[in-house]
Amino acid sequence: MDHSNFYDSERYQEQYGQRESLGAYTARTFLWMFLGLLVTFGVALGGYLTGVIVYVFAIPYFHIVLLVAEVAVVFFLSARIQHLSVPMARVLFFLYAGINGIVFSAYFIIFDVLSLILVFGATSLYFGVLALYGHFTKTDLSRLRPILLGGLIFLLIFGIVSLFLPFLGALDRVYCLIGIAVFLGFTAYDTQKIRAYYAFYSGDAAMLRKASIFSALQLYLDFINLFLYLLRFLGRRKD
Repeated sequence: MDHSNFYDSERYQEQYGQRESLGAYTARTFLWMFLGLLVTFGVALGGYLTGVIVYVFAIPYFHIVLLVAEVAVVFFLSARIQHLSVPMARVLFFLYAGINGIVFSAYFIIFDVLSLILVFGATSLYFGVLALYGHFTKTDLSRLRPILLGGLIFLLIFGIVSLFLPFLGALDRVYCLIGIAVFLGFTAYDTQKIRAYYAFYSGDAAMLRKASIFSALQLYLDFINLFLYLLRFLGRRKD
């Protein structure tokens, strides 16, 4: 891809007020999401192949530092998206993707590599189908929002409680199936929201580009969480 043309088109649209089509805007959003995934899995694979990840996770409480950093970046980007510059929004998005890549390095140690590849393929397939549905359906998916948020809250509470009540591990497969269903729903819902952002910010070229990054982050999180629940459900651990 010629990245100079990619950025030149953005500058042209801002200078002359020419707005790209919904299809081009949607494609651009998914491109940002794809680049974020590429950074994550590139960092994860690099950490695993070089063995650096072993030393990184040997640092006391480093996993807690990573978790706090991830949450902080996501909340800051979400809360300040309207006030950030476009380049800063992109930097934060890729910073999050990079930090997440460090975390994902551990999965190369825990799970069989072939299993990771197969689950990634399954995630891509399911994600793609629901994203296409969200893009082309005429049904208003906003009615799903309360259900999806309720499912997300359930997953968070169950996940925390299960840390203190080990016998809940017997329900792990049901828990994973609920997680898969929730993030498949979010995939369709967040894809449809791209259209809403496109219409709402049509008069503000800079905000439209930032909304694209924000949508890419939402879709990125949908993909990552779907991958993790599928991996937990289908993945084969190393002996």
